[in-house]
Formats: sequence, C-alpha cells, structure tokens
Amino acid sequence: MLVDSHCHLDFSDFDQDRDRLIADAHAAGVGLMVTISTRVRRFDQIRAIAERYPSVFCSIGTHPNSAHEEPDVTTGELVALSQHPKVVAIGEAGLDYVYGAEHKALQAEGLRRHIAAARITGLPLVIHARDADDDMIAIIEEESRSGAFPAILHCFSSGRRLAEVGIALGFYVSFSGILTFRSAESLRDIARDLPADRLLVETDAPYLAPVPHRGQRNQPAFVRETAAVLADVRGVSLDEIARVTTENVRRLFTKIPASAFEEADADV
Repeated sequence: MLVDSHCHLDFSDFDQDRDRLIADAHAAGVGLMVTISTRVRRFDQIRAIAERYPSVFCSIGTHPNSAHEEPDVTTGELVALSQHPKVVAIGEAGLDYVYGAEHKALQAEGLRRHIAAARITGLPLVIHARDADDDMIAIIEEESRSGAFPAILHCFSSGRRLAEVGIALGFYVSFSGILTFRSAESLRDIARDLPADRLLVETDAPYLAPVPHRGQRNQPAFVRETAAVLADVRGVSLDEIARVTTENVRRLFTKIPASAFEEADADV
C-alpha cells in the first residue's frame, strides 16, 4: 500500500469527479490520502471532504502564498481546529519567494505561528519552501532551539543543505512528481542519500504530475509513479518503498488510527 501524503482534494479541479479519482487511487494501491489546507477560512470545505471519505485525512493551515490574506490566523485557532478527529497535520505553511516575495515578513510570521501550533499539538507541520532555503534554515533552526516539533519538508525541490538540516532536526522529506522530471538529477541524488526512515511520497495534486503523466492534471493514483522512481534511485523494489514510506506515515502522522491503515490495506 502507498500513501499520498500531500494532495489538494478540495480544489475545484476535482469537483466533477472526486469520487472516481479516489476510487482510482485505491485501485492503484494508494490506500490513504492527506488533503492539505491552504486557507484556514476554507476549512469547512476540506473538513467535509475528509469526513466523507474514510481513506482521506486533512490538515489545517495557511499556505505562504495566502499569508497576506489570513494575517489574523492565530496559533490558538490552529490548535482549536486541529482537534477535529480527521485533522492529522498543521499547515501547509512556509516561505515562497517565487510568488510571494513581497510578503516575506507575513510568511515568516505565519510560519512561526504554525510551528507553535505543531509544537503544542504534536502534529507534524507541513512545510512549503521554495527559493527560500537560507531563510527557512534560519527559522527552523532557531525555532527548534525553543522546542522540538515534528515536520515534513513537502514537495522537496530545494538544495541538499536544507534536506540535511531538516533530517538533523528530526524532520521527514517528501518527494513529489518533480523527482521523475528529466531535469531533476540533483534531486534524485539527494533522494538516494537520505535515510530511508525519513522518506515520504506525495502528488501535490492537482499540480506536478509525474512522468509519464506530465502536463496532465495530477491525481493521487499517480503517486505510484513517483514511488517507482524513488525505488529505482535507491536500488530497491517498489514494494519496499511502499512498505517503508507507509511505515513512515504511520510513525509521523500519529493521529491517523491504526484501524485506518488496516482497512486501507484491505481495500487496495
């Protein structure tokens, strides 16, 4: 069984065929999905999806590119909303200097509030980092000195140093369809070298469809293609990558009940 540790099932891209896409994921061996919040003020939508599908869990948080839209979201609000049984992570939050560089200060403030929520709840923080390695390293190292918190460097496409700092702090690193791109040789080198017990796979659907689906709308079933490339890079079987990454999800996302893994494994 595979787990898509990061997708966006609440996006309008899936409004017409969400049921089918989730069924297709199960048919492809993807037993569980974590659909990730990008706006706290839209939490009702993502919560409804997680409640509807037994194999779907969710997070609560504000994407860095929306930090200027939700500057009033507090740590207390994140903690309160995370009490819902289907909420298993905080975020995604972070720094994005490609599309949101004009809001660097608001992104950093939001990231620190999400870190505090992760520290309080013990839920993993889903970290978005894009073209912001140095500032991200500075923040996570500083915040870790104030108290450890679980976290994922999601859709990893940054430099080796950020990956190594994250691993040293106890974080996990998640790879998306970018890993399959022809131009991603340096990323595959990083994926080859990281500890097996810190690896996750994801789609970030509807974005970043892996080869051979590149250019199409991404979907949770396609996480299998990323897992296959990760297996090849590390010189192991796809079954081994599925086993390892699913165990890592089980260890990291402690709020997902053991029964959910058992039921999902039986369904795929």
